Amino acid sequence: MTKLTLLHNARCAKSRAGVAYLNDAGASFETIEYLKSPLAKKTLLEVIEKMGGDPLKAGMIRTNEADFKANFKGKELTNEEWAQAMLDFPKIMERPILISTDKAVIGRPAEAFDQLI
Repeated sequence: MTKLTLLHNARCAKSRAGVAYLNDAGASFETIEYLKSPLAKKTLLEVIEKMGGDPLKAGMIRTNEADFKANFKGKELTNEEWAQAMLDFPKIMERPILISTDKAVIGRPAEAFDQLI
């Protein structure tokens, strides 16, 4: 069975719904609360690649967040720069994200996780 990891924000209703969906489906997964335990830059770059290589097109960046608008709106960044931006301003990262060995999916809606479970 494929190892699954969920990037989760416990304060986010959609993220909590993703956890509930996975639990209801009987999926086995590891949870990382990325606001409490920041990810390594290398890990973020791997997630970006698993989502297709462009975090903006993949919907990985929350463009309505104040931190995005104040610091990144209208800018073109490399994946390396986006990874650093998510480390510096973790609230701009969309959640929840379910990661498998070769793909990552945003759980909005939670049923999107069916691609990996």
